[in-house]
This record gives sequence, structure tokens and C-alpha cells, in this order.
Amino acid sequence: MIFETFEEFAAALPPMRPLLGLDLGEKTIGVAASDGILSSANAVETIKRKKFGLDAARLLEIAGTREACGVILGLPRNMDGSEGPRCQSTRAFARNLERLTDLPIGFWDERLSTVAAERALIEADLTRKRRKEVIDAVAASYILQGALDRLRHMRAGN
Repeated sequence: MIFETFEEFAAALPPMRPLLGLDLGEKTIGVAASDGILSSANAVETIKRKKFGLDAARLLEIAGTREACGVILGLPRNMDGSEGPRCQSTRAFARNLERLTDLPIGFWDERLSTVAAERALIEADLTRKRRKEVIDAVAASYILQGALDRLRHMRAGN
């Protein structure tokens, strides 16, 4: 089921199970996963996009292996908050994924996540080639970490 608000998504999550975070690109999908207590996000892998069916099968395999209870997709809003073609593409991906799984699907505003990931990788002194290999998975971890932080604040009553 797709949830339009983060609050609805959060309410649908069972306790003590990890989440997946996705950074959808045109050529790749960055995948991150949280720990079971939903405190930290870690980059898992970068999937080279092929066909939706193959991409979704790999994502659901990762979700199953990690016993994930939900999926957060980075929503690439424009800097003014409006939604353009990339948001439409992300929403279409979510609708197609929803047909294949019962996992709750939510969105997280991903503005500047790739910029932050790139800075972190440069600070870690990774080569340009290595940064290109991992940037999407690291961006997915930034997206997921933002959602986890919000979830923690919500559960603390803030």
C-alpha cells in the first residue's frame, strides 16, 4: 500500500523490523537498509536498472533477506517544493511495486541527498570511479536516515 503522508506510513509499520530506502535514478537504484530498531541506515547496493520486473525482483529479494517491513522512496522534488517529471516517474515506480508486494511504501523528500552523499564520499577520499559506483546507495542511506530520524522524533512525541 502506498502512503502519501509520512505519518500514515509510520503508523503502518510493525515494530522492530528494518526499512529499505531507495534512491531511484534513470540508470541505477541505490538501496539502503536500516537496522531492526530503526536507528541507522546503511548503504546496501546499487542496482543497475534493466527492466522493471528484474529491478523489482531484486528489491523484493533484498527486502525478504533483510525482513524489511516497508520501503521509503526518495521523492526528487524541485527546490521550490513542486513536483516535476522525476517525481512522476518515482510515483509510477511505487504504483508498479505496490502490485508486487504488501509492504507499506512511503516517500521522503530527497532534495540535496545526492549532494550530501557526494560531499561525504569526497571527504572519505574515495576516487571518482569508486564514488560513481556507490553514490546512489549512499544517497539512499541519506534518504532513509532522514526518514528514520523523523520516525524517532514522532515516536518520542516531538
